[in-house]
Amino acid sequence: MQNYNVVPNIITGKDLDYLSDMFTWNYGAYKTTYNSLDKINDEEIKEMVERCVSLFHGNMLSVLDILKEAELNGQQ
Repeated sequence: MQNYNVVPNIITGKDLDYLSDMFTWNYGAYKTTYNSLDKINDEEIKEMVERCVSLFHGNMLSVLDILKEAELNGQQ
């Protein structure tokens, strides 16, 4: 096994599977919370759910940013 002093900037198949899972989990949570917004009457709860929607959306964008960076670095 090779020892690295610097971690190589690569995405393995296993990494890609994990990123795919992360995106899927956050998309499911995003979709569920977003679709529940119109059913919530309590403004405090609605604001909390809106923050959750924003968090899940941000997480999805972070995964996509990682993949875009990998593509720009020549990995496909």
